[in-house]
Amino acid sequence: MIKCYSWPTPNGIKIHIMLEECSLNYKVYGIDITKGDQFKKSFLKISPNNKMPAIVDEEGPNKKPISIFESGAILMYLAEKTGKFLPKLKREKYKVVQWLMFQMGGVGPMLGQSNFFHHYCPEKIPYAINRYKNEVGRIYNVLDKQLKGNKYLTGNNYTIADIAVWPWIIPYYQGQKIENFRNLYSWYKIINERTAVKKGLNVLSKRQKPGKEIKMNKAAKERLYGNIQRDAGKMKVY
Repeated sequence: MIKCYSWPTPNGIKIHIMLEECSLNYKVYGIDITKGDQFKKSFLKISPNNKMPAIVDEEGPNKKPISIFESGAILMYLAEKTGKFLPKLKREKYKVVQWLMFQMGGVGPMLGQSNFFHHYCPEKIPYAINRYKNEVGRIYNVLDKQLKGNKYLTGNNYTIADIAVWPWIIPYYQGQKIENFRNLYSWYKIINERTAVKKGLNVLSKRQKPGKEIKMNKAAKERLYGNIQRDAGKMKVY
């Protein structure tokens, strides 16, 4: 049994999809980031960076439990555990890993900032909005060029790189129109039709619908974006 501590954000969704794609036995525990669940001591034991998702695999290496945080690391772990969606040959493997790192270091942070300044920043800052909108456009161009002539990011095979990037391309998070990037849009639609993807999107969707703006009061915004972040583990959990 894998215990998944998550919320239906892009980083959470990618793990939900991977668990479904691998047909793993798992149970999800909602970490409501607007209520401060990510600061609970029990969660910080498995995710010291106070970010979800995180997992606990009760049958880890040598049949011993293991906890893992950081969504990219979780994807690699599950791929190696199941032998799926990550090639074993080094040359092919690192083609996938580099695009996984592109998501972790580029797609997620830049689209996350675009999302924040478009929807959640307490004041409209035109420079920041345009800065990240343009960066999203640059990233989309990189992906669009890579997908020219390729069904998936690294060729003809669906991998953890696709699973990592796809949830960030759900239209709400863009700041750009995905339809303007023909290859990227085609790739998005192909993956959107996968049965495991549809199931992954449904995980925790009754508590927060993927791709929709999160309704937050002032206290919730403080938990997500305020000074509370530096005092993780010491704060009062609401």
